[in-house]
Amino acid sequence: MKNWMIAAALIAMSPMPAFAQTAYSTASTELGTLLDDPAAKAVLEKHVPGMTTNDQVDMARAMTLKDIQQYSPDDITDKVLAAIDADLAKLPAKK
Repeated sequence: MKNWMIAAALIAMSPMPAFAQTAYSTASTELGTLLDDPAAKAVLEKHVPGMTTNDQVDMARAMTLKDIQQYSPDDITDKVLAAIDADLAKLPAKK
C-alpha cells in the first residue's frame, strides 16, 4: 500500500464545492473528478500504476494530486505531476 493512501485515509476532508472546469490539472482538479473520467483515469494509471485500483483511493477523492504529493513524494514527484499535466492537457476540454 502506498504511503499517500494511508495518509489520505487519516485526513478528514469536507466535500469541496463543485465548479465548472474546462481543463484538468494536478494542482486544481480533485482526484475524484479524474477517476470519474475514463480517459483521465487512464492517464493516472499510466503515470502512477496501481493508484486507481487501490481499494482506499476513494478516501482521497476530495484531494488534488498536488495535495497528495506531500504524503507520497517518492511516487508523486514534480516530474510525474508534470507528465500527468501534459497528458491531461491532450484530453478534450470538459464543460
